[in-house]
Amino acid sequence: MTKADGNVSKFYNSVGWESHGDNTEDALRFEDLRDCASEYVSLCRLRVLEHIPGEGVNLLDMASGPIQYEEYLQFSKNFKKRYCVDLSSKALDLAKEKIGTHGEFLHGNFLDMELKDNFFDCSISLHTIYHIDQGLQESAVRKLLAVTKAGSPVIIIYSNPDNLLSWLGSLVRSLKHRFSRNGDSSQLAKSEHDLYFFTHSLGWWNRFEDVAKAEMHPWRSLASHHQKKLIPDNLLGRKMLGILYSMESRFPNFFVKNFQYYIIILRKL
Repeated sequence: MTKADGNVSKFYNSVGWESHGDNTEDALRFEDLRDCASEYVSLCRLRVLEHIPGEGVNLLDMASGPIQYEEYLQFSKNFKKRYCVDLSSKALDLAKEKIGTHGEFLHGNFLDMELKDNFFDCSISLHTIYHIDQGLQESAVRKLLAVTKAGSPVIIIYSNPDNLLSWLGSLVRSLKHRFSRNGDSSQLAKSEHDLYFFTHSLGWWNRFEDVAKAEMHPWRSLASHHQKKLIPDNLLGRKMLGILYSMESRFPNFFVKNFQYYIIILRKL
């Protein structure tokens, strides 16, 4: 197990999937749960469904977690089986409570599992690849392609490291450091994300051209901590997010290149 796997496994096998009322620790840390955002985040989650085939036998959900949100349950509604893979046994137990015999539940590291090539009619990996060690992310993507049938989609939600808000944040922190009296870089703001996290640039995906065709679509423009800072929790905030969703749909290339989260779809040749 790599240091990254150990970090992620420790969090999700301890506190990550603990319940706090209607929400998990993961949701409280990494999602915008405010009323103003409820419709927007739901619509964004359902963007994945737009790219899932209308029917199939086997769907792979790599790092399924507990199938945390209601929208996620819809992803396998037209499939005979949903194969849930996760490092957390607790997550799989919770997933089993939700989908029962509709699911197959595989506990462990995806890269270490023996899975049949060309078996799945669709594979999804939501907010997972960037939590894998940077040197193993390519191997994980190539394995997803290997176990998925030719022409069928591998759907991944990934994060753009060159997004505008991250760039502006780095600039502000750099200026604060430069003009601070003590010049102590250790005092720079630490990300709220305490999990291992590494993202490659958009161009990184070109390495899969030998085995797959790729397309990108916007998923959500803002990381949740940015969204909660910039969008007020009131009617105005709800309207702002509604406009944002519409703009993402109208200008997908712009939002993929300049904002936070995107969907990449790979189809094996």
